[in-house]
Amino acid sequence: MGKIIVFGASGQLGQCLQFVANEGNNNDIIFPAEDQANILDTEKLQAVFEQHQPAYCINCAAYTAVDKAEDDVDLARKINRDGAENLAKLCAQFGTTLIHISTDFVFAGTGNEPLSETDEAAPISVYGLTKLEGEQVIAKQTECYFILRTSWLYSEYANNFVKTMLKLGRERDELRIIWDQIGTPTYAIDLAGCILTIIESQNEQYGIYHYSNEGVASWYDFATAIFELSSTTVRTVPIRTAEYPTKATRPAFSVMDKTKAKTNLGVAIPHWRESLKVCLSRL
Repeated sequence: MGKIIVFGASGQLGQCLQFVANEGNNNDIIFPAEDQANILDTEKLQAVFEQHQPAYCINCAAYTAVDKAEDDVDLARKINRDGAENLAKLCAQFGTTLIHISTDFVFAGTGNEPLSETDEAAPISVYGLTKLEGEQVIAKQTECYFILRTSWLYSEYANNFVKTMLKLGRERDELRIIWDQIGTPTYAIDLAGCILTIIESQNEQYGIYHYSNEGVASWYDFATAIFELSSTTVRTVPIRTAEYPTKATRPAFSVMDKTKAKTNLGVAIPHWRESLKVCLSRL
């Protein structure tokens, strides 16, 4: 199978990959330190690839501060587009397969049908635009890539919606949660498992794939389930997006169709509530 190198190892998905790798006693995965593996430092990247000669490169590094990106366009673009291009070039040079994480935010989210990989990408935020640009430069630099678009990631690691809700639920009597943004929560441990399934099966059906948990939810549904399953007593009030203005515009409907991933990659995808139960039991 060869060595696997993970960039963005200290982030949420990187930590989930470490957890899943340890569970499976997978010793072929390398998690270089941030100072060795800055995806904008081409000299250090070259050295890492020369040292390890990886068969697979997993890119979890990204600028993900959606609202901040609206004012921080240059840095968001450097990380999400230029960093992805740097890795894609090296993957082409070393014969490495690239697995890159993208987002449902590449879509405008104005429809009401689950989104397939062939649906038009039309981002409505700087974050979504720079992630789409990352996808596009990867496709120009290498043919051996898997781009996994995911949504609403959470886990036991790093900062995320589940941990924020649990904290606020303990501190407050009432929480106002948006009900008119619809998508699918995704347990990052499940996504990490999908990535390792692709590698272990040595699948070569390259391209763009959608991966989130099964099912559909609003942020209000998601929060309500978190409180219900964790026995947290807090009153939740559903509100419209317009009542909670943010710098960046979010897709109103970004439920993704996972048929291609299930067919081509052979992954079993749990329902979001089942995965949420697992995460809460671990927290």
